[in-house]
Amino acid sequence: MLRRLPRPRHAVIRPLTRCGASPQRRQLLTLAIETSCDDTCVAILEKHGGTSMPDDWPGRARLHFHEKITAANTGKGGIHPLEALDSHRMNLAALIQRSMGSLPPSNGRGQQSMVGPDGVSRKIPDFVAVTRGPGMRSNLSCGLDTAKGLATAWRIPMVGVHHMQAHALTPRLVHALNNRSSDPQPVFPFFNLLVSGGHTMLLHSTFLTSHAILASSIDNAIGDCLDKCGRWILPADVLASTNDTAYGKHLSNYAFPTPDTFKQYPLPSRRRDELDKPVNEYGWSLQVPLSKSRDMSFSFAGIPSHVERVLTKKPNISYDERLLLARTVIGVSFEHLASRICLALDQQAQTRSDRAIDTLVVSGGVAANAFLRWFLRETLNARGYGSVQLVFPPVELCTDNAAMIAWAGMEMYEAGWRTSFDVSAVRKWSMDTSAEDGGILGLGGWYQA
Repeated sequence: MLRRLPRPRHAVIRPLTRCGASPQRRQLLTLAIETSCDDTCVAILEKHGGTSMPDDWPGRARLHFHEKITAANTGKGGIHPLEALDSHRMNLAALIQRSMGSLPPSNGRGQQSMVGPDGVSRKIPDFVAVTRGPGMRSNLSCGLDTAKGLATAWRIPMVGVHHMQAHALTPRLVHALNNRSSDPQPVFPFFNLLVSGGHTMLLHSTFLTSHAILASSIDNAIGDCLDKCGRWILPADVLASTNDTAYGKHLSNYAFPTPDTFKQYPLPSRRRDELDKPVNEYGWSLQVPLSKSRDMSFSFAGIPSHVERVLTKKPNISYDERLLLARTVIGVSFEHLASRICLALDQQAQTRSDRAIDTLVVSGGVAANAFLRWFLRETLNARGYGSVQLVFPPVELCTDNAAMIAWAGMEMYEAGWRTSFDVSAVRKWSMDTSAEDGGILGLGGWYQA
């Protein structure tokens, strides 16, 4: 039997402060949905806030269910929006149905419960977390509408999560999964590099909902750049063997297949190493974008254009030149990321702030790249920033997933924030508090419990 909770009381949005956050509950359970692009993702996450935790939990939080299904993208030219939407419609309900058997059993002591598909009485989640934006609006709406239906049926609140905020908080999820201490790590403030197929930005994150963009792309995202270059550079037999459209990942594996090959690309140990790349033995060079500028921006549109010109002139490019082109594209792209990070660290050093940032979180799909992890660490060491801690999520949590949505939802829920049922999905949504849309809390539809 389904036991109903009263509907959440809506209230006027009030500014949130650290001291205004809701006290942590002893236990918190959520079902989370992520459908922003071509991955259909569902997770069930439980978190303990008290001093006692189950003995079989390694950390304060536990994932009871975590699965994703990626659209087939049969055209092989990248993500096809309609195919991705059809995949969500086909798979989301089935994933949710499968997850129901992973909800913790009810102990029968006043807990809201339901009978699961296996006939066992199971806990009803405390709230539903779902990606509200940014992303493909139709795809987001599929997940958001499903979340509204679940929250309405269970008579529980909903939290509409900012997708990039969830990526940024993923290391705090990992800490909660693996540690029994109550304070999430890393603690604010920290620098945050978000790198994916749709986003490239460097942020100064000072609090859960307070982020300032230090640098963002003025054109394409790095993931989009590498995917385009991968489609053009990878040999035909390699392309034919891929089972997804993550061409940037395949390009990096082709260029740097093992850690032993990482050193084939020279590290930019000084800023002047980024300037005026010499013409190689094949008659071309690829320059680091904005290398002669200290402008805090990213720009990746020129790299695929240069690759296209090289390959147009050389339709029968040799194996050695193709491999060099692959390594150069990856290396120059990562040099560009590192250059803006170093500029931000230089600017911080000049201000001589008492609260110097000593942690850089790198998240998003491109953060799974093993060469990037090595490259950033070695470059920061060479540039005098060896004390800066680099934090990467596990590879399986770098790409889009519902576990990160569940965790971001929990942090927002514990801070007192809920999302009303009349909201719509949003294609664009800034992380920056000073942006025109007001950042995470700038959109309408938030209320405080």
